[in-house]
Amino acid sequence: MLQAVAPPKQAAFLSREKERLLEIIKQKSLLKGKFKLASGAMSDYYLDMKPTMFDPEGAHLVAELVFDLIKDERDLDAIGGLELGAVPMIVAVCARSWRGRPVYGFVVRKEIKDHGTEQKIDGNFKPDSTVILFDDVTTKGGSVMRAVRAVRGRGARVSKIITLVDRLEGASENLGKEGIELVALYTTRDLLG
Repeated sequence: MLQAVAPPKQAAFLSREKERLLEIIKQKSLLKGKFKLASGAMSDYYLDMKPTMFDPEGAHLVAELVFDLIKDERDLDAIGGLELGAVPMIVAVCARSWRGRPVYGFVVRKEIKDHGTEQKIDGNFKPDSTVILFDDVTTKGGSVMRAVRAVRGRGARVSKIITLVDRLEGASENLGKEGIELVALYTTRDLLG
């Protein structure tokens, strides 16, 4: 069976876009100092991805690069992730997908809404579907596992998780134990090397 390969022009274009997004992340989102991570660990650097994801060029590049990773997923029903880190990615990729292969999005709340629909998952999520989850930064995988548990609890299958940056501190291994592949656009080696 032959695998589809991106035309040389397209591959070169994506490579340039990936290099440019890395520059933006280093400039806007890589902070040095002493920080406590969501995992509870201490670190001498922190990745605050919001300045990158809310930057017009950054949002565009995230959308292009992440959409390229999912556009050929035939059994994909929707993309989603845990609030707040995944929300800008989800919206950008949904918007980018409009022409060609529309992809629907949803968000998993950290807490159930105490008003209105009182839902844990909002947006275009359907039980018993196949989804890809997003995360802005993964360390050990604990945060994104909250989203995995929520969608699995509603009967969905998680085909993979896409993160902008993997800190290389166990997320890939921990998610692998759950039968989920972690795909990272970058690792800390790219940022700190």
